[in-house]
Amino acid sequence: MTEKQRVYYGGQAVIEGVMIRGPRTYAVACRRPDGEVVIKAESLGTVYAGWPRKLPLVRGVSVLWETLALGMQSLVWSSNVQLGEEAEEQSSAPLWSAALFSFALVAVFFFAGPLILADFLHDLLGSDLLVIVVEGAIRLGVVVGYVAAIGLLPDVRRVYEYHGAEHKSIHALEHGDPLEPAAVQKHPTAHVRCGTSFLLMVVIVSIIVFAIVGNPDLWIRVLSRIVLIPVIAAIAYELIRLAGRFESSPITKTLMWPNLALQAITTKPPDDAQVEVALASLKRVLTDEGVIAPDQPPPATGDDQGERIPIA
Repeated sequence: MTEKQRVYYGGQAVIEGVMIRGPRTYAVACRRPDGEVVIKAESLGTVYAGWPRKLPLVRGVSVLWETLALGMQSLVWSSNVQLGEEAEEQSSAPLWSAALFSFALVAVFFFAGPLILADFLHDLLGSDLLVIVVEGAIRLGVVVGYVAAIGLLPDVRRVYEYHGAEHKSIHALEHGDPLEPAAVQKHPTAHVRCGTSFLLMVVIVSIIVFAIVGNPDLWIRVLSRIVLIPVIAAIAYELIRLAGRFESSPITKTLMWPNLALQAITTKPPDDAQVEVALASLKRVLTDEGVIAPDQPPPATGDDQGERIPIA
């Protein structure tokens, strides 16, 4: 694999498993209750590889929606694995309904809600910019509080451990290390391209964008918080992509430290069995895309320039 052909793989944790996505295929590996690891692998098709993925800013919105769609499908399949029903076909209608409902909740509670709360403090703060900063702080508090609270649930903590296994596996691949648990476990659970980092970047970008909007009537500001979600997501994605390109830079490490620190909440150290599941998914994608032959190690990766897949 040459430098200009380098591809950055990514994915997300699911129930007792990990989904890994490449440019052309994706795979979900899950451990059944009886201990067996099962894998679902499919081609992404042209829907996930079209022109929107190549245009700056546009690709951020495209990737966000694709990640949501693939994530929902993978979560449903992993749930069925635990029920012993992974072979059953699932209708796509509930997936899209859930995705749209999730988007509505994000729009209301993550964007519009903090604005309304901060607006009550306008007279006390006496500054439009300060109100916007407080709004961003409330938004960040909602994110951190939510992911920390659900992480107290044992089942969610297991997902966070698989999240850590996914990141460790991607680190090992990008560093050219053997894709074996002993080598993978040496790597950190945090990764600069994580979806958690994306959420924090959204908060930072939203402060800047909403400062530009200013302080019109409340209903216009509420509408702007919803309408500008794609714009904010697109800018945040480009910044995360840029940070990933210069990941080894001391400047990048300093600027991205808060993003990586936040991942201490959403990733937990996995055990070797969880790493084995993450590696099963990663190796399947690498094999299906012809990067490695079955049971062969991956080639050493070069410097960047290739397509980047966000990781959750």
